[in-house]
Amino acid sequence: MPADNTVHIGVLLPDLLGTYGDRGNAAILAQRLRWRGQPAQVVEVPAGSPIPDSCDAYVLGGGEDVAEDEAVRALRESPFPRAVERGAVVLAICAGMHLLGRWRADRDGRRHEALGLLDLTTRPREQRATGEITTRPAHEHLGIDETLTGFENHGSATELGPSATPLARVVSGEGNGDGSEGVFTGQIVGTYLHGPVLARNPGLADYLLSRATGLALPPLPMAEVDELRRTTRELAQSGTSGMSRLRSLVTPSRWTQPGL
Repeated sequence: MPADNTVHIGVLLPDLLGTYGDRGNAAILAQRLRWRGQPAQVVEVPAGSPIPDSCDAYVLGGGEDVAEDEAVRALRESPFPRAVERGAVVLAICAGMHLLGRWRADRDGRRHEALGLLDLTTRPREQRATGEITTRPAHEHLGIDETLTGFENHGSATELGPSATPLARVVSGEGNGDGSEGVFTGQIVGTYLHGPVLARNPGLADYLLSRATGLALPPLPMAEVDELRRTTRELAQSGTSGMSRLRSLVTPSRWTQPGL
């Protein structure tokens, strides 16, 4: 971390990779640090702006195919790959995960080269995957034993290569398309879960923060979040009857201070 002890969280190309509000994940990371007395700063880097290589963590969100190709070009010519090589933590959602892979195929069969930072490839699905998804973490290294939930909305299927492993296993929903969900390297977490994913899965947020800071973070006592997660899981698994209530539950009206 920088000498001033502030944790810097970069939101990369939010104007290209901001279709589903995934930039909110950076705000969640920063807020969970501040609740623990740790200073944090969110650095938004729109297209055309210099991308810093000094952030402790980076967030890449979802976007459409054309935007994804433009993002690949911008990131390839930036210091971002060097930041990943030195160990910066990355949360990559949907298209953000695709562009870290080896290539993406479009519906005409053309391959679009990606950054090659992850051993995965992406192809179009026959039917779009849209709806609530529930998964179980596939790695004890995450240090969390909780269901990971989110909302998926993608027309792609992702195949992991031999050197890549999934983040989770699907309980309900589609994920990568083969029973797995996302990708996990320890340093990089890729997933199809929107929500934002870290608002719905605070354990995953704290894993990323611990990895970025090198600190063992004290728990945050938030009984209301635990109750919200329990209700969300139940409604997500109840089918369409619970969807309208679920949408209202996962849209917070305000931030609250833990314990107050």
